Amino acid sequence: MKYDANSVDEYIAQLPEERKEAVTKIRSILQDNLPAGFTETIGYNMPAFVVAHDTYPGGYHCDPKLPLPFISFASQKNFVALYHMGIYANKELMDWFVGEYPKHCKRKLDMGKSCIRFKKMDDIPYDLITELATKMSPQDWIDLYEANVVRK
Repeated sequence: MKYDANSVDEYIAQLPEERKEAVTKIRSILQDNLPAGFTETIGYNMPAFVVAHDTYPGGYHCDPKLPLPFISFASQKNFVALYHMGIYANKELMDWFVGEYPKHCKRKLDMGKSCIRFKKMDDIPYDLITELATKMSPQDWIDLYEANVVRK
């Protein structure tokens, strides 16, 4: 689902009622638990937390005018998605998340190349998302990004 919004509040206001609570809770978790230095914005038509240009002037390699993306979330047609860029670049973090997921959720992990999908709004592992949010600082993400993506 694509929503045309200039702010996260506008984005959430457009969601179906059955998705607003889950998306609002994920937003609050990220606002309260991401380490200082990430900035909330709309990126790629969804709510996102990024490393702003004042911290990382090079921006995103695909389009340097954009800040460095880190974590996004969205209401899609059949699920709510969490996009955590660091989890895909850090095997240790990925292994931790995959191992912890069954302790927090009744359903099987549904994870793609760039997202974690939650199809049932009553079975989103908010405590696990909270812990995941604390695991990578902006500098950790910049270091990982530069080591794995940026071509020097």
